Amino acid sequence: MSARLARQEPEVSTRWVTLGQACKLLGVNESTLRRWADAGHVRAFRTPGGHRRFSEEDLHSLTAGQGPQGRPPYTNLTQLALTRIRRRLQRGPGHAAPWYNRISQNDRERLRPLGRRLVGLVSEYLAKGSRRSRLIEEAREIGHEYGEELVKDKLSLPEAVEAFTFFRKSLDDTAMELAQRTNLSAEEAVEVWELLSGLADQVLLAIMEAYSEEQGAAGLKRSS
Repeated sequence: MSARLARQEPEVSTRWVTLGQACKLLGVNESTLRRWADAGHVRAFRTPGGHRRFSEEDLHSLTAGQGPQGRPPYTNLTQLALTRIRRRLQRGPGHAAPWYNRISQNDRERLRPLGRRLVGLVSEYLAKGSRRSRLIEEAREIGHEYGEELVKDKLSLPEAVEAFTFFRKSLDDTAMELAQRTNLSAEEAVEVWELLSGLADQVLLAIMEAYSEEQGAAGLKRSS
């Protein structure tokens, strides 16, 4: 048992909530929250009856993307994923995928901010619990804009899907690396994977919608 949890007298400077209330606020299961508390990501103590109480202040900090000591569970995901993606794309022209070679340098520069925002949004999505619906909408908007840009570059839909799966695999690999670094349990690792998959599916659907809209617009032009 950690010293933090062994302490029976809570600090009076913060409000304390039950395990159920804390899980509802963060949108995580009980085992995940217990592990975060044991790791020091959120202050907690046990009542004389053995029940856990969690710092509401720290919980709100986690939903805002900041841990009590500035290092929430998913803080490193953004930088790790961007580094992995950049390394894979910079292997040289001979190793680059055909879809990547078809995108001009100017268009790559234009797409990079979208990519950085999407990767950053993933770490927010994993941490913010009840605010995830807003982040899903933003992810769909980014996916739709990505699709529009790839249409302009005359990438076929299969090539666009190939480009998407490249970035998705980079995110999946990074999330699994982070899970190993932070010693997540199998249950918690599955939860992370399910959250990532759900968000990625929405981005892919938005890209496909952009292509569908372009095909519809092209069909109207031909018929007019």
